[in-house]
Amino acid sequence: MARTFFVGGNFKLNGSKPSIKEIVERLNNADLPQNVEVVLCPPAPYLEYTASLITKPQLAVGAQNTYLKASGAFTGENSVDQIKELGSKWVILGHSERRTIFHEDDKFVADKTKFALGQGVGVILCIGETLEEKKAGVTLKVVERQLNAVIDEVKDWSNVVVAYEPVWAIGTGLAATAEDAQDIHKSIRDFLATKLGEKTAGETRILYGGSANGANVASFKDKSDIDGFLVGGASLKPEFVQIVNSRK
Repeated sequence: MARTFFVGGNFKLNGSKPSIKEIVERLNNADLPQNVEVVLCPPAPYLEYTASLITKPQLAVGAQNTYLKASGAFTGENSVDQIKELGSKWVILGHSERRTIFHEDDKFVADKTKFALGQGVGVILCIGETLEEKKAGVTLKVVERQLNAVIDEVKDWSNVVVAYEPVWAIGTGLAATAEDAQDIHKSIRDFLATKLGEKTAGETRILYGGSANGANVASFKDKSDIDGFLVGGASLKPEFVQIVNSRK
């Protein structure tokens, strides 16, 4: 089944107006394929600025996080309506840095996902195992547990993109081989099929993340269950255009 190639750029806690302008203008001026969806996720203060710079229809803006309430006494949080007002079409939820540093458990991530979808933004749902879990051979158990929490809350997955990000590969320079990633992506899709049906599983895009960069993305090109990338540090560099163009 044809699925539109999807590349997310997670800037994390990086960026300034000059650097973000450089990143967006580089993409605006690049020869990008028509059949790609690129979502730039800067820190929250730069959402509107980033959206204002975009001139290509393939580009959109997403937030790195949002809360599960519309308003209230939640110091430091951003609501879905607020990120939408600043131009966000997507939000990253469940990233391992949120799960570990801020202790967001599976249920909390699932609740945030349900709320964000209900408020009209797409969700890039991050799942993945730690190095200890990988060594213990429980990778699939971990990702299935993380997915099950969301499946319990969300029945319509048309605006969900799953990002498999092995925690051991994020920011370490390590990366799963394309073959290993394909095997896990196929298992994830098979699991979604058992829970949500073949149609939903076939339409759901599954991204690879975890040290995806200009040097290794070409090796993923012919992997049928890898529908794109969620890119961290490389999204800040000129090689991000190469990643976006890696399916040409």
